Amino acid sequence: MALSFSSDGFGNNKTIPVQYTADGTDSSPPLSWAGSPAGTQSFAVICDDPDAPAAPAAPAALGGTWVHWVIWNIPATTPGLRQNMQKTEHPIGPSVQGKNDFGRTGYNGPSPPSGTHRYFFKLYALDAMLSLIAGAKKPQLEAAMKGHVLAQAVLVGTYTRRR
Repeated sequence: MALSFSSDGFGNNKTIPVQYTADGTDSSPPLSWAGSPAGTQSFAVICDDPDAPAAPAAPAALGGTWVHWVIWNIPATTPGLRQNMQKTEHPIGPSVQGKNDFGRTGYNGPSPPSGTHRYFFKLYALDAMLSLIAGAKKPQLEAAMKGHVLAQAVLVGTYTRRR
């Protein structure tokens, strides 16, 4: 069985409801997964927007990707993340949230400057818990995951601001 990833809040390639955006309550959407491979010790989730202008401090190589959420060390026994996760460094058990490109801990939802943007929620099944400090950003998480990814799945949502 392949790793599957979904949300009760929106379907794959569908519009993200306003409550999960900066125009609403900015709460994280509920996420669930199944089919983790043998040897999975933890999960990580990254949410980013490849259609955004580059973050002010982002290396040029990242182009226009804006990071909305990084969370790792989610226990292998966890089947998902509930809606409206706390915006703290350790929201559940040993899990750790890093800094997004807003400079904040936890999830901050879509707030595109113009047009329709795509938001990629990427789930990684890992063969280890990661030794990474709270407050780390996406590049540090990706470096720590290198060589530990057993499987990954992607859920894409879209959002357009009403002006």
